Order: sequence, then structure tokens, then C-alpha cells
Amino acid sequence: MSAPLHPPWIDALAPAALRAVQGVLTDIDDTLTRDGRLMPAALDALQQLRAAQLPVIAITGRPMGWSEPFARTWPLAAIVAENGAVALFRDAQGTLHVEYAQDAATRAANAQRLHEVARLVQQQVPGARLARDSAGRVTDLAIDHSEFEHLDAERIAQVVALMRAQGMSATVSSIHINGWFGTHTKLSGARWIVQRLLQRSLDEELGRWLYVGDSTNDQEMFGHVPLSVGVANLLRFEHELTVWPAYLTRGERGEGFAQVVRALLAAQGLTGPGTLPCAQAPGPAPA
Repeated sequence: MSAPLHPPWIDALAPAALRAVQGVLTDIDDTLTRDGRLMPAALDALQQLRAAQLPVIAITGRPMGWSEPFARTWPLAAIVAENGAVALFRDAQGTLHVEYAQDAATRAANAQRLHEVARLVQQQVPGARLARDSAGRVTDLAIDHSEFEHLDAERIAQVVALMRAQGMSATVSSIHINGWFGTHTKLSGARWIVQRLLQRSLDEELGRWLYVGDSTNDQEMFGHVPLSVGVANLLRFEHELTVWPAYLTRGERGEGFAQVVRALLAAQGLTGPGTLPCAQAPGPAPA
């Protein structure tokens, strides 16, 4: 039986459930950003979460190289990049650390295989192009379907099928089709980083975390984290979703994320987004 369409708005989320939340997990593209740039409303919300000492961990399909400057400058506890493969976080002295879910030998062995699949996809799928952030990728490949190029649903499905036929995991985000060799996912990355940073088990405290996303590649997280929220632009994928979040925001992208944070902080007796002056949002990293 398919999941019911259109979950309730976040207004229906009981404040008592939000009072237990001790951290936020979130996607980046089209959840915090618009056109690759962090939206001012989302930046305000992130700043207030940091002031409230509620850690925010971003989990994204973007590459390690793209994520590095943002792991240094955004008010985040960590970024888990490449769909669970790479963790970037700063220590108490501000030094950035980069760690991998796969060892160096495995990454090296996979590099040639990734190159071969990328060539195959571009040969067999008309219009398929590597994402412009590909130079920063270490463990996966990404085909652009909506960021700068456009692939229709049929060609997106063809890319996914080709990747999976080669033994890859493959998911579709709001902008890219990502493929990789290995069993890591956004969920395994979330488990890894919560344990690595906080010495806590995500699965033992699911009610203390909130997840926010916007696309089909967030479905595993939507299904695993009870307090899951989709920003309104998730409805773009309503005919492709089989797992919905528990709630939806009325606002899209960073505005929707800010609505989530406003509800969270209000439930905990803290201020909500909009009380801080808007900071200049950092631009995208060079691809």
C-alpha cells in the first residue's frame, strides 16, 4: 500500500514532541538553499539553533570539495557529504577534519569503476552530463538533471538503471542523480556522525532528532526519523515518492526550514527565526 499523499502541515506537530528534540539533521540543496546559495532565512535559523546549543548536521549528496568551505563557515556541527561517504567537522580549536566511510584502498579501487560508469552513462543517455561539482567528488559520480542541465523523467530513470546495472547504489536528488559503490546512505552517514561527534546512538534516541528534506533521496530518512519534515517544494516529487515525511511546511526551501526551526524553538521556549538580523549568506563553492 502506498504512503498517503500530502502529510499534515507542520502546524499540526505537537509542541510536546518538539520539546524533546536535541538536534537537527537536514539536507542542503533546495532545503537550505536556492540556486546553490544559502537562503538568509535558513542562515538566521541555523544561527539561532547554534545559539540554543542544538547541533545541526547537514547530510547531502554534494561532494567533499563543495562541502569543505561550508563546513568551515556555516553554523553547522558537521556536514556528511556524498550520501554518507565523507564527514567534515571542526574540532574545538576550529581545525577542519575530513573522514571517510571507506578506506583509502577501497576508494582507489572504486575510482576507475566510477570513471567507466560515467563514460557509459554519457555515451548511452542523450544529454547526460557530469555535474559541475564533479571535480570535488571522491567516492561517487553525479549526473546533472536540473541544476544546469535538464533531463526528463525517462532519461533520469535510464541513468539510474544503468548505474544499478553496474552494481552501484543510485538516488535522485532535486538537482543530481548520484551513483556510488558501497552500502553507505544518508541514514548510515547520520548514524556515523552522531556517534563520531556526540558518542551517542541515533537509533536509540530517534525521538530527540528532527530531519528536514526536500527530495526522493530523503525517503530513507523520512521513513526512519519519526519527526521528519519535508519543505513544501517536496511536492514537486509527489508522484515519485513512496515514503513521505511525517509533516510538510507551507514554505519552500530555506523559508520552509525556518518555519521548522521557528516551531522547534517556540516549543522549547526560545526565540524563533526572524529575530536575528539577516547575515550575508555565503555563495556557492566553485565547482
